[in-house]
Amino acid sequence: MTAIPAVQPTGARRGRRAAAHRSARPVDAPRWERPALAAVLAVATALYSWGLGHAALHPFYGAAIRSMAGSPRAFFFGGLDSSGSISLDKLPGAFWPDAVSVWVFGPHTWAAALPQVVEGVLTVWLLHRIVRAWAGPFAALTAALALTLTPVTVALNRATIPDTALTLLLVAAAGALQKAVRTERLLPLITCGVWVGLAFQAKMLQAWVVLPVFAVVYQFVAPGTASRRAVRVLLAGAVALAVSCSWMLIAWVTPAADHPYFDGTSGNDPFALVFGYNGLSRFGSDPTAFGAVPGTAASRTSGNTGWDMIINHTIGPQIAWLLPLAVTAAVLGIRRCARQPRTDLSRAGFLLWGGWLAVHIVVFSVSNGNHAYYTAVIAPAIAALTGGGLALFRSEYEARYDTEQKAQHPAADRRHLVLPAVIALTAAWALVLDWPTRFLPWLLPVAVMLALCGVVGLCSRGPRTSPRMIHAALAAGVAAILVVPAGWAVSSLDPLYAGAATSPMAGPVGKSYEQHPRRAPRRKGLDRPSPRDTALLDYLTAHRHGEKYLLATQAAYTAEPLLRAQSEPVLVMGGFTGLTPFPSAQQLGDLVTTHQLRYALLTTRRATTSATTWVKSHCSRVRPTAYGLRTDGSFTLYDCASQR
Repeated sequence: MTAIPAVQPTGARRGRRAAAHRSARPVDAPRWERPALAAVLAVATALYSWGLGHAALHPFYGAAIRSMAGSPRAFFFGGLDSSGSISLDKLPGAFWPDAVSVWVFGPHTWAAALPQVVEGVLTVWLLHRIVRAWAGPFAALTAALALTLTPVTVALNRATIPDTALTLLLVAAAGALQKAVRTERLLPLITCGVWVGLAFQAKMLQAWVVLPVFAVVYQFVAPGTASRRAVRVLLAGAVALAVSCSWMLIAWVTPAADHPYFDGTSGNDPFALVFGYNGLSRFGSDPTAFGAVPGTAASRTSGNTGWDMIINHTIGPQIAWLLPLAVTAAVLGIRRCARQPRTDLSRAGFLLWGGWLAVHIVVFSVSNGNHAYYTAVIAPAIAALTGGGLALFRSEYEARYDTEQKAQHPAADRRHLVLPAVIALTAAWALVLDWPTRFLPWLLPVAVMLALCGVVGLCSRGPRTSPRMIHAALAAGVAAILVVPAGWAVSSLDPLYAGAATSPMAGPVGKSYEQHPRRAPRRKGLDRPSPRDTALLDYLTAHRHGEKYLLATQAAYTAEPLLRAQSEPVLVMGGFTGLTPFPSAQQLGDLVTTHQLRYALLTTRRATTSATTWVKSHCSRVRPTAYGLRTDGSFTLYDCASQR
């Protein structure tokens, strides 16, 4: 039997013996644990790395990764091109591993995506360790498997998007917090603050969402006086703040000439990039809050907001398969521990993961809109609650048939029904989520049959029922709740069901699938230019005579394919949205007259700015036949040599 241990209070004295007792592992390792964990990690590695050479490389981030791999300035500041003229519209921390990988292995798509795979597998392994220390090996293995098979996790870990690093670092922070509560030591709590600060470098303010939960859990559960706990929480919070703001402070004190222009800002301010463009402007009605520039349809998704966001027809199949089980586990887990001492670690785990889940749902519900992959950060919480909840319900189920435990827990006669009930509920919920698309109709009967086997086997236990039959029934129940999400997760290995590179998701949902119902969207990798891009690059290279920039482009949309193909200095006018006020018309004219720039590539798909107006009025149009094309399409190349 695997049960979540209840830890007795240590009292005012926190001696070595008490600390050792609190830090001890809950149960001895069973024989099956290591082989089973190895199998789960192997499955995770296979799912996340399958077809890595054609991974969903984000066009914008992929261009920056290649540029960062070839320039120290671009690397540290997150420059979009190798000269570092303008930055990404995010902090660069999440892309540093990708850039290092490309620098080491070369400009290959698989090299850029490899760190995502490593981060995803590490998250599974780390969650197993954390849940094991909290709830035992059965709960840990179930949590690791649930996280591995979460559809949005599989789709995201095959892409180059910061949320994978964010999730890994926040799980590491949760593990450090749990260790701080268990061992009563200050260093793990400080480490928790460091991990949160590093997570901030990956996804900015989203990393701070868990801070209130961490503070409440430590203040409520950790041993010691209330004032001592409060001081420690404030100290860890100060560490988290210092690490979080470290890059911004360095960028802020660096002279403007020595760093790129910070994209998404109207005043070249790194704090506006984080707290405005990627912060306040995503809440409320002011798109220019705190010095931000307005977003576009490409930078601001609409929909996927409100209280039902997490279970709608698009996001629900990505993350919500185990949501009823997780919520039930959090509520009943906290309630079951109501009479335990304040320092009970079982309750601490349910508070931690339940709070993680709840606070993210609230934040997503009040934001202006969310990509489906944003919800990947709550996958560890749902997985941990699934594992911890099943371990708790299994313990209560076994207590009915254990004479000693039955004497201690008279209510076990009723509680033993929770285990088969949550299996039946979760299997029924899978029918609800899959029904709008009927994507996996052949798996639904499998889930129903497995659930029936599990429920009937658990409910029909008698004095002569062998333990093997009960274990088989439990295994059937666990398989029943995971088989349908596993099918959705595996479907993302087919590019048709993997979403767009800018918004990865599994299954036949989302705009990418609706726009390409019979064919997969074209993947855009590194060092793989299209014939059109190759012709343009050849023309620009042949006519380049010492200019610093290969050309100037209108917005990142125009520059992305060229930057992924070659690591050359490109002046990206307007940044990601095309609305960032850089460069000004005067700055652009100076670059042309000083022989640092000759060509400019404009597009009809972005808004007109003062810089693009200057190009149209001072430069001459280059005929598309000059570089091997019949028509311009939505792009027009201009030659500004006459202005020198």
